[in-house]
Amino acid sequence: MVKMKKLLVLFMAMLLTFSLVACNGSSQTNSENSNPSTKVNEDGEIDTSEFVTITMMTLGDKPTNGQLEKVMEQVNAKLKEKVNAHLEIKWIEWADYMTKYNLTLASGEPIDLIITATDWLDAWGNAQKGAFMDITELLPTYAPKTWEEVSEENWEQTKYNDKIVMIPEDSFTQWVNHGFFYRTDWAKEFGITEPIEDFETLGKYFQGIIDNKPGVIPWDTPGTNVTTAWGYTTSYSDAIEIPIATGVFPIYWAKSYEDPYTIMSPVFEDIFVDYAKLMKDWADKGYWRADVLNYKGDTRALFQAGKTGADQHHTETFSGLRPQMDIKQPGSEIDMFAWSDTRDNLISMSITHGATAVGAKSKNPERALMVYDLLRNDEEIYKLFNYGIEGVQYEIKDGKRVRPEGYDETKHSFASNFWGGRVDKFEIPSADKWEGMSEIYAEYDKIKKPYPYGQFVFDSTPVEAELAALSQVTAQMVPAIAFGKAGDPEKAVEDLRKRLEAAGYEKVLNEIQKQMDEYKKLVEGN
Repeated sequence: MVKMKKLLVLFMAMLLTFSLVACNGSSQTNSENSNPSTKVNEDGEIDTSEFVTITMMTLGDKPTNGQLEKVMEQVNAKLKEKVNAHLEIKWIEWADYMTKYNLTLASGEPIDLIITATDWLDAWGNAQKGAFMDITELLPTYAPKTWEEVSEENWEQTKYNDKIVMIPEDSFTQWVNHGFFYRTDWAKEFGITEPIEDFETLGKYFQGIIDNKPGVIPWDTPGTNVTTAWGYTTSYSDAIEIPIATGVFPIYWAKSYEDPYTIMSPVFEDIFVDYAKLMKDWADKGYWRADVLNYKGDTRALFQAGKTGADQHHTETFSGLRPQMDIKQPGSEIDMFAWSDTRDNLISMSITHGATAVGAKSKNPERALMVYDLLRNDEEIYKLFNYGIEGVQYEIKDGKRVRPEGYDETKHSFASNFWGGRVDKFEIPSADKWEGMSEIYAEYDKIKKPYPYGQFVFDSTPVEAELAALSQVTAQMVPAIAFGKAGDPEKAVEDLRKRLEAAGYEKVLNEIQKQMDEYKKLVEGN
């Protein structure tokens, strides 16, 4: 009998232990680490009587001129008043940022708010690894304005395993489609009177610089910038990029917007041979410096100084560069050849190109969401956090932001890099932004196609080793092809294909296609 009692006690202890473990495990997707510092009282009011510090992880080099601290002093005074919290920014420097970002998330550090993205910051991969908290049940209570503002359709694009794991930046207008910036005043000198809309005409422009502008490099660029491979693919095919990274160049694309679920690779098509041949031709003609693969100079500054004829980046950069050139090169004119200009191959940006997640180990997720709700929806805090102090960082003149008299970029510049919750309703247009952008946006609106992969979450687990190997191959071989430094272009592409196949190209292709077929069923309801 005594033995039976002992066994019964042991059984009950084991059952209790199992229950505690089970309860702990089931709460990991919600607020397992939640500190009772933020509670909802019986009367429905949120109790924020305990002061807490909220950390926000963002990308960028931390400003060192002291202005960040001055702005945050004012931001935090308002956060303390409204939600009894203090916000600290944790910076992930640009140098090797992806490695540092992922390592920080993998470390289990209890970060509260995390700037993330599904297309350039591996948000889905980090969600799969458990880096983000399930905030589905917390949002309506602790971020009510954001919860109401984001549509049900948009919330669907933030879910992993049917749980909301990030907040989209879905109320902010921006385009980050890439292309070349070039001097139209020079182009006219060379007899190019119409806007450049293809690589052939761009080549004529580069040749015009060789023939007419001694000492000017047609396109001065670091050898790591292989975006012409993206550009050529977009300009001369219907292929669209899918959100799966393979190093410096995405190997896997979808066949077209009309057939977004069939996966292919431009590297294994004739188009990549054509691209390699053109880049070899441009290299032989001297359209960039001979040591391009080792060059790391500030080519935007050289473009502004009139020492190179082109710069390469996206539309938002162009919007600020255009008026800057009027100042730095009076009488100059610049335009943008966007990859989409050739054949209207333009996909809308994902609403999770910028997003904010709550860290899985956050000790104050409720208060973190309350802080986020204010950063996004309180106009006074929004303007402080995004623009700085009026009268120091900016003034408003004729409805636009201008620099105050005596403004010194070195002494007075400010940035918080809040790329996870901007909203058009509080944006103040900058006088530094070219007014003609509205016309460009209007043209994009005519041809853009909806982003088709908002709910596609690729599970890389079965092919992680292969993806790493493929990324190594692209890093080693694509830059040389992109700048015509790989010898015979046909042989170079053939070698690239062989190396990719040896690294697991087919296995990854089959895995992506398998998961894309499942995604198609989800989207089409079959």
